[in-house]
Amino acid sequence: MDRERILSYYSRALVAGEVARFCSGRWVAVHTAGDMTFVRYGRGGRPLVVERPEDIRRVFAELSPRVPRAFYGSANVYRRLASREDTEDPENIARTTPTWDVDTDTGAVEAALEAAGVIVDELERLGVSRSVYLKWSGRGVHVHIHENAFSSELLGRHNPLDIAYSVVEFVLRRVEARLREVASRWARRCRLKVENEMDIKRVFTAPLSLHRELDLAAVCLRPEDIDSFEIAWADPERPRHYRGWATRFLEGEADELALAALREVGGYFNRVGGVRTVVGCGDLGGGERLRGRIGRFQVMALLQAARYYILTGDLDKAKSFGLNRAIFYAWAKYYGRERGGTGRRRGSYGGIGRPVSSKKTFRLGDEVTFVSDEGWFVIGDREQRPEDYDRVVASKINAVMPYEEAWRIALDYVGRFSRRVLLSQQEFYRKVYEPVRDTFPSVGRYRTLL
Repeated sequence: MDRERILSYYSRALVAGEVARFCSGRWVAVHTAGDMTFVRYGRGGRPLVVERPEDIRRVFAELSPRVPRAFYGSANVYRRLASREDTEDPENIARTTPTWDVDTDTGAVEAALEAAGVIVDELERLGVSRSVYLKWSGRGVHVHIHENAFSSELLGRHNPLDIAYSVVEFVLRRVEARLREVASRWARRCRLKVENEMDIKRVFTAPLSLHRELDLAAVCLRPEDIDSFEIAWADPERPRHYRGWATRFLEGEADELALAALREVGGYFNRVGGVRTVVGCGDLGGGERLRGRIGRFQVMALLQAARYYILTGDLDKAKSFGLNRAIFYAWAKYYGRERGGTGRRRGSYGGIGRPVSSKKTFRLGDEVTFVSDEGWFVIGDREQRPEDYDRVVASKINAVMPYEEAWRIALDYVGRFSRRVLLSQQEFYRKVYEPVRDTFPSVGRYRTLL
C-alpha cells in the first residue's frame, strides 16, 4: 500500500475506533511503512499512546514523514503512561491480556487455526470460554483471554503480569503433546510455532491494524468461527471482523485457572529469564534457517543500537551509537592484547566512517562518548553514520538471517532489562551482551519441544 491508501484506511471510523478501543490504556507501538522502523516513543521521548480514534491522526502527524502502517498495543493495560518509567513499574500495571501467539507461514491458515483450536478447547475444559476471542494477525493467530476475566479481588493479591504469564505457560504445558502432534503433521508444508511471549514490554497487533508487510487487516473472530474462517476475512477493503471482542468477558471466569497456574508456574517476576515453552517446528520467525553464525562485533553493534533506540527512540542515532560502541570494544580488545605483548595489531574496524575536525562529549547514563557537530558518534577522528552501520553490521547479519528479524529479536531481548541496566556501561556488557555474544539470536532459555 502507498502512503495515501494507508492514510485513507486509518481514516475510516470503524478502523480508527477499533484500534483505539484496544490501545486505550496500553503502551502503543507502530511499524512504519517502507523502512519498517519500530517506534514506541513520540515527541519528548514519551511512550506512544492512543486513547481516542482522533489520536490515530495525531500519531501520523507526530511521526511524519514516516507513515505508521501497523499499530500494536502492549499486553499490559497501565494506570498511567506519561513517562518511560511508567512502562517499567510493575505496580503501574492495572491488567494484562493473556495471549498465545500461534505463528506460521503466509497462507498456512489451516495449520494456525488447528493449533489455536487446541488452546481454545483446553481453555474450555478449564472453565474459560465466555472471555476468549481470537485475532488473525496476518501470519498466524493470537488467542486472547480478555483482561477483565480476572476479578478485582484476585488482581489485588497478584500482579496482573504474573497472572497472565502463568496462565499462558500453564496451558501450554497441558497441551504440549497435542500441539506437538499438530506441528509434526504440518512440518513438511509449513513452519508452525506456538509460544509463551508474555513479558513486561510485549505488544500485540491491534484489531483492524494493517499487517506490517502484508496487505491484510488483523480481524477478530469468535472461537466458534475457527472452522469457517477464511483469509478473505482479512481483506482491508472488506474486513469481516468480530466487534464484540471488547465486551466478551465474564469477570472472575478465569480466577480458578489463574490460581492453579500461579501455584504451578510461580509468576512472571519470579521466573522471568527462566524456562518458557515453545511448541512447534521450523526455525526463526522470519521463516529462514541460520546460514552461519553472527560475529561478536555485529552482535555488539546490534545490541548497542537496540539499547540506544529503546532509551531515546532515535533510530539513525542508534545505528551510529551501535557501530561506535562495537568499534570501541574492538579497539579495547586489541589494544589490551598489544599491552600484553601479543604483538597483534588493532582490528580492521578502526578506519570506519568519515574524518571529522571537531567533536564534543555526549553522556548516555554513566558512559561518555564523543559526537561530531552533526550529532553522529565519533571514535578516534572518524564519525560513524547510519549508512556505515548498514554496510558493516546490517549487511553482515543479513548474510546469516534477515536483518529485520534480528532487529526485532534484539529489541525484544534488550527491552527485557531495566532502565538502570541499560544506563550502565558495565552492567549492559555483563548482563546483556556477554550471555548471548556467541549464541545470538538465541536469547532466551526456552524449552523447545520440537
